[in-house]
Amino acid sequence: MLGMVLAAGAGRRLRPYTDTLPKALVPVDGETTIMDISLRNLAEVGLRDVVIVVGYAAQAVHERKAGFEEKYGVRLTLVHNDKAEEWNNAYSLWCAREHFAQGALLVNGDTVHPVSVEKTLLAAPETSDILLAVDNVKKLADEEMKVTLDEGGSLRRITKLMDPAEAYGEYIGATLIRPAAAARLADALKATFERDPQLYYEDGYQELVERGETIHAASIGEVDWVEVDNHEDLAKARTIAVRY
Repeated sequence: MLGMVLAAGAGRRLRPYTDTLPKALVPVDGETTIMDISLRNLAEVGLRDVVIVVGYAAQAVHERKAGFEEKYGVRLTLVHNDKAEEWNNAYSLWCAREHFAQGALLVNGDTVHPVSVEKTLLAAPETSDILLAVDNVKKLADEEMKVTLDEGGSLRRITKLMDPAEAYGEYIGATLIRPAAAARLADALKATFERDPQLYYEDGYQELVERGETIHAASIGEVDWVEVDNHEDLAKARTIAVRY
């Protein structure tokens, strides 16, 4: 199984930091970046082969590749998303389809969370080929990627376009993808971005559900974490990253 980080986005709401850097390389604790935290977490759970999907300002990741490898004891493979500034991340994850065919623990490159999230996913019972990390403690608002589950605990809906009061919780941007799901996931992602290039990879998960796929969720418990979309999120990230 590989570690995988989606880090192709431009992060325009974080300018001027992202004038020359991808969002994943924005610092959150001194010189420690969001990417540092992602790689540190993956290495801590034994995932030392890591694929990073790059796009916007990819050269900045290339320039730090050797340093990351030495610091965290990982081997990095960079996969290029040639449409990172035009299309959304359903295409971005599809670009890494040959790699997640080996199985992958995927994390979004803009999420600051503790390694307990990765540990929760890896320790969960093998009840489905795709397992989502979900926060069912946090109070939700409109921006979050929300989920509902059926009576058996399987994913029913995953979308931002949901009344927060209806949601079970928030998908936090971490997924365990087992090899058996890879071909079906790649096909669903392709159908998703061909339908609308601006859709998210989570819409690919919804496509799988509508095709009859079982996707389960693992609750992460009461955890301090944040998806860094704007300067307010960045300020929060900087208050919690120092505690990891």
